Amino acid sequence: MTGHPVRHRTAVHGLTSRTADFLVLPERTAKPRRRGVSHVLDNGMSAAEAELRLASAAPSIDVWKFGWGTAYIDPALDAKLELLAEHQVLACTGGTLLEVSWQQGVADRFMDWAESVGFPCIEVSCGSVAIPRDEKDKMINTAASRFVVLSEIGVKNPDAAPSATQWGADARADLEAGAHWVVTEGRESGTVGLYDPAGEVRTEIVDVVVSAVGLEAVLFEAPRRAQQAWLIRRYGANVNLGNIPPADALAVETLRLGLRSDTIGTFPPSGGTPAGLEESR
Repeated sequence: MTGHPVRHRTAVHGLTSRTADFLVLPERTAKPRRRGVSHVLDNGMSAAEAELRLASAAPSIDVWKFGWGTAYIDPALDAKLELLAEHQVLACTGGTLLEVSWQQGVADRFMDWAESVGFPCIEVSCGSVAIPRDEKDKMINTAASRFVVLSEIGVKNPDAAPSATQWGADARADLEAGAHWVVTEGRESGTVGLYDPAGEVRTEIVDVVVSAVGLEAVLFEAPRRAQQAWLIRRYGANVNLGNIPPADALAVETLRLGLRSDTIGTFPPSGGTPAGLEESR
């Protein structure tokens, strides 16, 4: 995030073909990008629905995750992978699928399968299965030579007390092993890991993880509007956001651009720094 709003035509964002250019909006990165990423969670939608979602918001979507193990049983997998490639959206497997594969001793076969069907991206996680640190490192390192790797930190158990120090150490280790982005666990509910049971952000974890690996390497799972808005107000339009419902992709873009009440005024026309961003650097 440069912090400098600019006047431009909407085509710069790639959102539509219209030419409205009368607003001052924050500068957005362009695809393919490492920061400013929007990562959506497919919970098993049909190919027809995926096509409609991509038709309306593909320029705002960077990564499309087939949630949990849905990729393994989705009858529309081939059609959806083809659609995503056409729209330049990275298709990604859910971390649970790799965890189950590792548990059954077939992680190598999983990677062969993922590559053969056309996934450019996979998630490596240990949120449901307790995978030792050295084993996770090996999987990330192996996968990084074949895929864009998203590695997830944190666990899905709502009773587990998260340690900010441990999250920071895990984030560093995942990047050193070869991960492209580190994903902070929040689940599709937004009430686990990075968030308390009420959905409030655990700011100490955010601060430690960003300090450990830098903002552009972190992808925050943020399924709720309030969570997305909090992160945008703190870190600017080009914070990486994940687990967005596909139907909300365009709405999240309006949050990034200050075109929704939750973030109006976040980006001053004079080009000032969003509140909270300066101290995060």
